[in-house]
Amino acid sequence: MSISDLYSSGFRERNRDHFAAIVRVALSDGELSPEEKAFLDRLAHHLDISPELYDSILENPSAFPVNPPSLYEARLERLYDIARMIYADHIEDDDEMRIMRRLSIGLGFNPANVDLINKKAMDLIHMHVDLETFIEEIKYMNR
Repeated sequence: MSISDLYSSGFRERNRDHFAAIVRVALSDGELSPEEKAFLDRLAHHLDISPELYDSILENPSAFPVNPPSLYEARLERLYDIARMIYADHIEDDDEMRIMRRLSIGLGFNPANVDLINKKAMDLIHMHVDLETFIEEIKYMNR
């Protein structure tokens, strides 16, 4: 039995959709930098994305829904990955930030304060915080 057999198809679909959302951010400037490609390769391995699915998602990442997790911490983990991808190419332009905004709303963050959350997320990524610190800081901000 492979490791992927241990997870439900719903789990694999959520990972696929999350990966596709990250790819959308990576491709927002029309190309993949070596840092973005390395991050995608690590993330694909971590999310158990097959090479065939990886190629399919790179071809058309918009074909997959955002599929938000129900747990707040899981949404924060996804926001962390999105922010890291935006940081990876060192081009935090309007297109990438607009995609981050849409993805954040799709993840279930309140549109009224999503820009503040995204700004805080990017500030934390610039400080090279780990996932635990990121989650705690965003949670603290929302108290």
